[in-house]
Amino acid sequence: MQALTSQPAAQQLAPRAPARPVASEGRCEAHADEGQRIADTLKLIATVLAPKRRIVHAGEVIYRAGERFNQLHILNSGFFKLISMSSDGREQVVGLRFRGDWLGFSAIAQGSYGCDAIALDTAEVWTVRYDALLQSCAEHPALMAVVHEAMSREMMRDRDSLMAICTLPADARVATFLHYWADALAARGLRADQFSLRLTRAEIGNYLGLTLETVSRVLSRLARAELIAFNEKSRRDICIPDFPALAAYVEGRDVRAGLH
Repeated sequence: MQALTSQPAAQQLAPRAPARPVASEGRCEAHADEGQRIADTLKLIATVLAPKRRIVHAGEVIYRAGERFNQLHILNSGFFKLISMSSDGREQVVGLRFRGDWLGFSAIAQGSYGCDAIALDTAEVWTVRYDALLQSCAEHPALMAVVHEAMSREMMRDRDSLMAICTLPADARVATFLHYWADALAARGLRADQFSLRLTRAEIGNYLGLTLETVSRVLSRLARAELIAFNEKSRRDICIPDFPALAAYVEGRDVRAGLH
């Protein structure tokens, strides 16, 4: 495993055992429950809908803004970003999707997709026709409950994202983003203490309403505070040596970091 260093100093943060567990027992249970929920949902969709499956690779688009809507997509693996055009013609990252998430809900009302859905890495996408989904929901109440829950989760996620952008200072926005990404990985049974960010610094800033330079400065401050560390060969590879410490900072309880 490659050594991990914080920036700008070459202080070694890993590989070493974290001072505290990466996640509390309660958090581990929550991740296990969420992972089981996702697995059960995918199993139900596979059984009832027999979706069309395909593999896509980083940069591939499964739908574009303005295209006619007639089908929804579910991620069985991989990561996606949703891109919309702002009123002045700039691209805006408006959403991130992980395994178990649906793509295309927002197109139902208008009959056309409102953004681009772009793969961030190799992913398996399941596709179902919307009319077939409606028919199956009428025949299988459990499937209807799954769809309603997925819609509700998407609305809650959009609300939380808006709250973070509108109310949190820059350092807390970036820390919250890292915490959210790690949490999403852990809930899907993936390693959360070391991971590769699939977005560039500019894309993270775009998503959080910050400049690239601000994101870079905040990440450096988080690294100096030993809340994160970088792989010495790729600053997209992030280590979280003490997940509870990052969680405490996100919740406003960390007084040792001295980030500002």
